[in-house]
Amino acid sequence: MAYTYTLPWLLVSLFLILVSIAKSKVPAVIVFGDSSVDAGNNNVISTVLKSNFKPYGRDFDGGRPTGRFSNGRIPPDFVSEALGLKPEIPAYLDPAYSIEDFATGVCFASAGTGYDNATSAVLNVIPMWKELENYKDYQNKLRAYLGNKKANEILSEALYLVSLGTNDFLENYYIFPTRRIQFTVQEYEDFLVGLCGNFIRELYGLGVRKISLTGVPPMGCLPLERTTNIMGQNGCMEEFNIVALEFNGKLKALARRLNTELRGLRMVFADAYHIFHRIIRKPSLYGFEVTGVACCSTGTFEMSYLCNEHSPFTCKDANKYVFWDAFHPTEKTNRIISDHLIGGLLARFG
Repeated sequence: MAYTYTLPWLLVSLFLILVSIAKSKVPAVIVFGDSSVDAGNNNVISTVLKSNFKPYGRDFDGGRPTGRFSNGRIPPDFVSEALGLKPEIPAYLDPAYSIEDFATGVCFASAGTGYDNATSAVLNVIPMWKELENYKDYQNKLRAYLGNKKANEILSEALYLVSLGTNDFLENYYIFPTRRIQFTVQEYEDFLVGLCGNFIRELYGLGVRKISLTGVPPMGCLPLERTTNIMGQNGCMEEFNIVALEFNGKLKALARRLNTELRGLRMVFADAYHIFHRIIRKPSLYGFEVTGVACCSTGTFEMSYLCNEHSPFTCKDANKYVFWDAFHPTEKTNRIISDHLIGGLLARFG
């Protein structure tokens, strides 16, 4: 009598993961940051800053809201796909996923957070120290799942995306008086750069070696800021853009310094500011028609729960718009910016 032996599904899936890892120079993409890269971690915490409802995600695979602050995918998804990995990076706190899914990419980001703990407290989101604690938990689970040797290989060879800072200025510094009393804006930039440096050093101490550090966008051109710029005829708030450029310059200098200071670290500064600013200034070159307001609702101030499927004003075609809601780009904008940055990442890490 003949017998047919089949490997348990767990072993089959583990084998496929190991094959995938062996073929890729970058075996996983691991994400820290704010709403620019949050894949849905805020869905499961007690905060008003969520996007796990329609019309968010209407152009995502299956037309489903995931917690991404866009009509579709966000930059880490495009980076992962370009590296030959999966086209969507799951959120670590999403109960629909497991360590098997996270082995080739995982997102710890939380919309509304910043380098400054005071920023995360504004809307009760996940602070960076907690993102780091979740990453440590992930490390332990990955080692238990794949064994120390293979897990450590993934953790050291993975590409780590770090993207945040906008909320520190727009949600914290310019709205509440506490930090403005303590710091001039240039001093606050320095304070945040110091916090960023500490975060990178902690990652390095945990075995991280490949990092892409993204600065802040031309935040004075976000629809929300243009709406409030009444005296400037709803143009970009150039003061905020100047701060963004100053801050980005300091982050770039930090990346150079840490590459020298920390042996084996390979960190690049992914400058998204200039391509984003070019899209906003010359939208027709990229196939856009609207840049001053967003697609969702009136496009002037709405995001999160204020951007909902019952608004009669939401645009029909998000591809004509640079911004999806008053704070976040459309999937098309995310793709263009990502494509612009991916060449440098592939050259360095791919």
